[in-house]
Amino acid sequence: MKFTLFLTLLSVYFPYNIAMRIDKFLNAVNITKRRSIAQDMLANKVVCINDVVVKASKNVALGDTIKINYLESVKKYEVLQLPTTKSTPKSLQSEYIKELS
Repeated sequence: MKFTLFLTLLSVYFPYNIAMRIDKFLNAVNITKRRSIAQDMLANKVVCINDVVVKASKNVALGDTIKINYLESVKKYEVLQLPTTKSTPKSLQSEYIKELS
């Protein structure tokens, strides 16, 4: 309850997005081509935020670490910024995420 009130007050003073669903984030920053692919990856439990397996409804915040366990490799990303639009150009991907591995 207190945290929800804090987020509400924070959004009044800072009009930028402070959280975004992980499935929407993966699609918006071009990690996945479609949101349905991101939802499928989350349903198969291959996406972690801060080393915790998450569902599609989990929110991403600034500074979070996203880990995706592909069949042959693991990719890690740090969230630098949350997009304010539905999609972003691939050329601006480095403004939103930093690939760690």
